[in-house]
Amino acid sequence: MSGIARKVGLRQWIWKAFVQSALLPLILVETVLITCYLLSNQQMRDAQIAYLQHNALDSLEATANQNAQIIQNHLAHIASNTELFGHLAELALSTPSVAPIEQLATTEDGARYSPEDLGGAASFYSSLSPAGTPSQDRARRLSMLDPLMKEMKRHQPLISSLYFNAWDSYNRIYPWFRTDLQYPHNMRIPGYNFYYLADAAHNPDRLQRWTDVYLDPAGNGWMASSIFPVYRDDFLEGVVGMDLTVDGILQEIGKLHIGWGGYLLLVSKDMNILALPRAAEHDFDLRELTGHTYREAVRTERFKPDDFNLERRPDTRALAGLLAASPSGHAEITLRGKTHLAAWDEIQPAGWRLVALADKSEVMAATNSLAGHYQSIGYLLIAGMIGFYLCFFTYMWLRARSLSEKLRDSIDAIAEMLRRIGRGDWHPRRAVSSIHELDQMAESVMVMGEQLSLSEMQRSSAQQRLELVIESVTAGLWEYDLARDRLLFRGEFCKCFGLPDSELGRADLLSRIAPEDVPRLDAALQGLRIGNLTRIDLELRVLGPDESPLWMLCRGRILHLEQEPDRRLAAGTFVDIQVLKQVEEDLRHRTREAQAASQAKSRFISSISHELRTPLNAIHGFAQLLRMKATEEQADTQPLDEILLASGHLGQLVDDLLDWSSLQAEAPRLILRAVEVGALMLECSEMIRAQAETAGLDLHVALPDGPVYVMADARRLRQVLINLLSNGIKYNRPAGLLAMGTETIDGRLRLYVEDGGEGVEPALQQALFEPFQRLGKENTSIQGTGIGLSLCRELAELMQGCMGLHSEPGVGSRFWIELILAAAPEEAPRKSGPSPLSVYYLDDQAASQQRVAQALRGLARVTPFEHGDRLAQELENELPDLLLMDCKVPGAEVTDRLKTFPGGSDVPVILLSEAPDHRSLQHYAFKAVLRKPIDIQELRELVSSLMIQEESDVL
Repeated sequence: MSGIARKVGLRQWIWKAFVQSALLPLILVETVLITCYLLSNQQMRDAQIAYLQHNALDSLEATANQNAQIIQNHLAHIASNTELFGHLAELALSTPSVAPIEQLATTEDGARYSPEDLGGAASFYSSLSPAGTPSQDRARRLSMLDPLMKEMKRHQPLISSLYFNAWDSYNRIYPWFRTDLQYPHNMRIPGYNFYYLADAAHNPDRLQRWTDVYLDPAGNGWMASSIFPVYRDDFLEGVVGMDLTVDGILQEIGKLHIGWGGYLLLVSKDMNILALPRAAEHDFDLRELTGHTYREAVRTERFKPDDFNLERRPDTRALAGLLAASPSGHAEITLRGKTHLAAWDEIQPAGWRLVALADKSEVMAATNSLAGHYQSIGYLLIAGMIGFYLCFFTYMWLRARSLSEKLRDSIDAIAEMLRRIGRGDWHPRRAVSSIHELDQMAESVMVMGEQLSLSEMQRSSAQQRLELVIESVTAGLWEYDLARDRLLFRGEFCKCFGLPDSELGRADLLSRIAPEDVPRLDAALQGLRIGNLTRIDLELRVLGPDESPLWMLCRGRILHLEQEPDRRLAAGTFVDIQVLKQVEEDLRHRTREAQAASQAKSRFISSISHELRTPLNAIHGFAQLLRMKATEEQADTQPLDEILLASGHLGQLVDDLLDWSSLQAEAPRLILRAVEVGALMLECSEMIRAQAETAGLDLHVALPDGPVYVMADARRLRQVLINLLSNGIKYNRPAGLLAMGTETIDGRLRLYVEDGGEGVEPALQQALFEPFQRLGKENTSIQGTGIGLSLCRELAELMQGCMGLHSEPGVGSRFWIELILAAAPEEAPRKSGPSPLSVYYLDDQAASQQRVAQALRGLARVTPFEHGDRLAQELENELPDLLLMDCKVPGAEVTDRLKTFPGGSDVPVILLSEAPDHRSLQHYAFKAVLRKPIDIQELRELVSSLMIQEESDVL
């Protein structure tokens, strides 16, 4: 009996457990904690101080970051204004001016200047500047910018002056001052940093630049400048600039707040101190250079002394290295024997650093005081914990005695209830306890007895119902003894297939299965035996007594028997699926027939459309030639116009049928990207505006307030919008409404086209999106095939969007496409939106190439080729959207190879020739023919109309 644990009473057990698990461990833990606290208090204090110091550094760094962002916003605004000033200067230099010639005075040394303030800018011609009409004309053109310079100066207090410096040492500056008294007469402007830092050698990308701090020759003291180059083609015409004085920068920095009596320092990317506040002059032993006494003119550029360069000062060389190595961070430095905390952040795009400096003793004063306060609190906590636990242990000892007595009585009564339930008495006498939890336990025991009684009745009833359900739903049940590899079948399955009620071996079962299904059933049973499978789900054919197969669904899984854990058993059912299989085979046959009919229809439409396109192109081309000849001979062109109109309409019908056929045969693969909606809407409106004006309509476009992006394929979205605009023109009233705009609905963007036509009855609106539905317009003069809106809706769904309309009879209709909003690309180009059309032009005459490029400017990107061989090389790399050519150019036969490239047959070709060759027209089907010399407006309208035809499938 020594192996049996000695039994103890409840009171003794509670007290012993409390002493072992609570009292002694708590005493030991408290002793260890007090000892550890006393030993580690100093280390904890140091860790707290280090943590608080780290927080102080983070706060200082956050201050530097916040203030750097403020300055960066100011500088970014000035930089953008400088770019605007430069672009407007380029425009002014290319725009003739009707302003009178400015009256200038001349010094003895030959310099010319503005003698009086007329409210505009001052002009200064160095004695090095050549005199003559071109320079006077430039000054007249630049005078148009005087109101702009005045407004920029008024709206930006940091700017002290704005100017334009020319390559020939001409200077135009606002506000006005006596330039002859300030500038040297032979001032060579390109030799100053505010000019040469913007030239091609220092600024090949032609971007806005910031200068270092220098002494202003215009008399404004020490300053930095924002400059931007002004080019005429590839020639640097001059440089525009905006000056910021050091004193102005210091005043702006002085408005920024930093705690602990610190200050902000502005450093250039060359580690020169750009702005040194008065509070920093003592620490750096420097006096900031703001003003300057101009006793004589500044003949050469002058920068701040080396004392203002952090890399050249021994006490700041380490700080300069850190600033150069990282755009932001923090560090400790020593200035004049005092430790300072420094934090900095980069100001983009100038590359400057804003450095926040504070005396470490001031930053850590509150931290050290708080650390001492924490130590005092620690000692008070120790005393309080000792007193508390002494009282707590005494109370727990007394409470344990009382609790053990109450628990023993209640537990005995509950144990008696459980014993009676175990003997089958489901409703024993209920025990009562003053302890709430034990009383609930007694109540739970009573509920358990009720549930056991109810469960017993439900189990018996459920067993009867389950047997009835299994017999009605399944054909039979099976059990599979995995260890013995024997199967037992029950139910109607045995009677139907003549199986015995006793067990069968696996081989006996497989002999009654169709030979094609035997391997699958055998593999499934073997997988259950070896443990690779836990479930099976098979469709197989079972042979009846007359060897006729019957489809059955066999399902089952491995059972886990808690009463017999060593027995491995699987069980399942057989379900008759013969009728389902017959229905499935019939559906499969009908589906194959429908697919074959659809493919035959698509092949027929595609073949007929391709066969019609070639003769239609020849008819259209010859009709154009005949009309050109008739126009020259002043003959009647009405019959030819009818031929051109009819052939164009037939060509559009063929294109619509081809697009609809290809879309029905196989959905196109669209590439969904973020597309800028405003630019796409403008492009579509420009392409359709001429057609709207011809119909007497005024197109109104309501663009979004800012850049808005949607997930779409740019080409297909353009196609949908042009379809809707074309329908709005064709089905409109004279002088009716034609508008295009956007609206946001539930996080999606809706692009709509609204017209003032007759409208559509509500009952007919859904039929609009069905193929070949024109709703009674088939016999009218309005052209169309009735598949355009159907194609639009399918394209919208491919772009994860939808289409719809709102129409009121007699008022008009609004058609819309709704797409998912997208975020702006991380690196978007300056001009977002779809790329311009790509046009290749084959011609060996430079004048003709230049005229075509001028005609298509803003509409397409024209790439000229002088020989067909070069064109053939480019076609292998990329196909254009449109090909223009002259058949008399060497190598013009390259057009024969165009159809051999993938997608080459879809590229439209236009012939431009002085005398079109009829053999060329017979050899190749041109979309149009134009005679040289080229009419710019005619060519532009022709290209726009061809692109509309390529993009649209109208109703």
